[in-house]
Amino acid sequence: MLDPLEAENLPGELDPALRDEVAHTTARAVVHTARATEDPEVVARLVRLVEREGLDVVAELWSDAAPATLPGALWRLYALREWVRRDPRTIGLRYRLGVDVAPVHEVVAGVPRPPTPEDLRVLADTVLSGVYAGDLAVALERAAAFGRILATGAAYDADARETADPESATRMTRGAADLTRTAEELEHAAALWRAGSLD
Repeated sequence: MLDPLEAENLPGELDPALRDEVAHTTARAVVHTARATEDPEVVARLVRLVEREGLDVVAELWSDAAPATLPGALWRLYALREWVRRDPRTIGLRYRLGVDVAPVHEVVAGVPRPPTPEDLRVLADTVLSGVYAGDLAVALERAAAFGRILATGAAYDADARETADPESATRMTRGAADLTRTAEELEHAAALWRAGSLD
């Protein structure tokens, strides 16, 4: 039998408290360092972080962080950007379906109408650039508005498919609920940033 000290020193899953500390430390370092330098090349490299390091690396850092934290908000932004990069066709369809029902969110999101896949990629990059070189709360609110439009579009898409493909419609409805929750989390993170308590 191993004694408790030996057991603790065995390699394995990172201690949750240490993992949380690493998430917060890296998020603060990335955001505050980029904001302090005001170097456009640094900002551009951070926006492309997932492309350089891979989504798995970013997920390992921040995906378990609570939504009302800086690493949790960063994870949601990078995950949304990656979805836009990987599936612009679906994003464009959902955006077009949802935008007429959510005109206020359209203004906040700031996507031209009708959006091309490149417009959507530019929006995702602009939002992330805002995290590092602009008003972080505004960047979070823009991403939230974009998410709400996509959620509305997904719900409409699900309704249209209900008869022909009920399983797919159910998945889309769940996805719409997930996007709405993510939008709410981003809005809450924006309010916390403005209050000086997003850590």
